[in-house]
Amino acid sequence: MSRKLSAEEMLNGESSKYALAVAVAKLAREITDDIVLKGEIVEEKPVNLAIDELKDGKYSIVAPE
Repeated sequence: MSRKLSAEEMLNGESSKYALAVAVAKLAREITDDIVLKGEIVEEKPVNLAIDELKDGKYSIVAPE
């Protein structure tokens, strides 16, 4: 199991905690929809998968202009 990061560590001062929460929620929804579409069964919660993907740099939070 990977080390838990705080919101501040994940953001690196670039975005707000609100932006992080919205990004995790949207990504978790996409992961859930994909799992349902494929008919897969996963043991880990989509929110945890979303956090891991953001933490690993697969996605980034972009602020609107």
